[in-house]
Amino acid sequence: MPDAATNRPALPAEIARRRTFAIISHPDAGKTTLTEKFLLFGGAIQMAGQVRAKGEARRTRSDFMQMEKDRGISVSASAMSFDFGKFRFNLVDTPGHSDFSEDTYRTLTAVDAAIMVIDGAKGVESQTRKLFEVCRLRDLPILTFCNKMDRESRDTFEIIDEIQENLAIDVTPASWPIGTGREFLGCYDMLRDRLELMDRADRNRVAESISIDGLDDPKMAEHIPADLLAQLREEVEMARELLPPLDLQAVHDGTLTPIWFGSAINSFGVKELMDGIGAYGPEPQVQAAEPRQIAPEEDKVAGFVFKVQANMDPKHRDRVAFLRMASGHFKRGMKLTHVRTKKPMAVSNPVLFLASDRELAEEAWAGDIIGIPNHGQLRIGDTLTEGEALRVSGIPSFAPELLQNCRAGDPMKAKHLEKALMQFAEEGAAKVFKPVLASGFVVGVVGQLQFEVLASRIEMEYGLPVRFEPTQFTSARWVHGAREAVEKFAAANKSHMAEDNDGDMVYLTRLQWDIDRVARDYPDVTLSNTKEMMG
Repeated sequence: MPDAATNRPALPAEIARRRTFAIISHPDAGKTTLTEKFLLFGGAIQMAGQVRAKGEARRTRSDFMQMEKDRGISVSASAMSFDFGKFRFNLVDTPGHSDFSEDTYRTLTAVDAAIMVIDGAKGVESQTRKLFEVCRLRDLPILTFCNKMDRESRDTFEIIDEIQENLAIDVTPASWPIGTGREFLGCYDMLRDRLELMDRADRNRVAESISIDGLDDPKMAEHIPADLLAQLREEVEMARELLPPLDLQAVHDGTLTPIWFGSAINSFGVKELMDGIGAYGPEPQVQAAEPRQIAPEEDKVAGFVFKVQANMDPKHRDRVAFLRMASGHFKRGMKLTHVRTKKPMAVSNPVLFLASDRELAEEAWAGDIIGIPNHGQLRIGDTLTEGEALRVSGIPSFAPELLQNCRAGDPMKAKHLEKALMQFAEEGAAKVFKPVLASGFVVGVVGQLQFEVLASRIEMEYGLPVRFEPTQFTSARWVHGAREAVEKFAAANKSHMAEDNDGDMVYLTRLQWDIDRVARDYPDVTLSNTKEMMG
């Protein structure tokens, strides 16, 4: 996050009340359930759904693609806005599955903070570690929720130690659990000295909160058995001695994370976490851009596209570009300049998302996330402004780690396949390379599961059965250098050359040896495994 000057003006109230955050976790830690409960408390939905709902039980609102429903995992990041108390929350859900990490990486460029969900029994898992590293690159503030405390979980100090050690971040407890598993009664709110008790009977009810005067309050004994109470007093005392106090600046710098304990499925601890996001989460932040940073309080509107999603509505072949508002006060119908093409663009039907429900957004402020339906004009990394040529920087594109040839089941439909693949490339769901010499397409992804997702989406959305076949290539690198040098290089290595969907030169490699050879024989050309997506 860019260093904010200390003398910046106070934000307008509408912007200051926005909290834009993502939820990161390992698959199955309970992220989608937590999202549901957020929407429930935010009054956006009446009854929370469950991911693995049985029969007619409600489906969760943020997983709306068929594939997600079949597999019980979230594969595309969706955005949701809702009010809670005096705050407007903009929540961006991210896929937890590691095969979709690029999407997640880009999502994290569009938020001001992240909520890390960990499973009380499993602690810090591999994918959490990966995602955390990404947050660390951007110094994102992190709030932690330790979920599934109503199941057998590990010792609280052990969980905190593990976070501190594995993720090299200080932890301060915002609440402290009372008992675990079957004995889990609730939490002691360490920031407000309250007792929060869990109601197991009704999952959608907010548990009762009992105001007490510190740990020695005799009322405690009315609600907590003597052995658990003695343990709680001892642990809280130790925690206060051993762990750092809550320091707001350290949270905003990304060096300290407050941790709440709870059980999302029982709606417990969620409201405290939401209060915590409002109280300790950062306001909309300054955005890195070229030639200058964009501050949220600026009058002029600026925003950037961090995600494109095709066919959110299967009935209409639309594509929605997700735009993070970086500054200003946007009103529907405004004409904005599309910086990459230098063309004006009237934004007449922007949408706000309540999961798969959308409504027209009459206005939006810095910090908000809106969707702009379009037919392919907007790509990831594009910046829209009120005229100034600013380009938001820092949205990466990564080289894929797995490559396969893609052919249409019916050779007559090769043109249709090209169109479908280009759509997915613009959405950021896969890299598509057109080899210079060979026919067909080489499709690159980060994880094997993405091939399955693509094949099923191409068949479902375009009615095109496709085959993915092995290719001799193992990775792809973007070619950078002076034009003559690149052209000379491309002419000498035709069988390895391809173009990506933006028309940029790509070198397809078989072995590390290929890359080493290029570095040796062509010193004026560089091969890179990332390219910055700037509009």
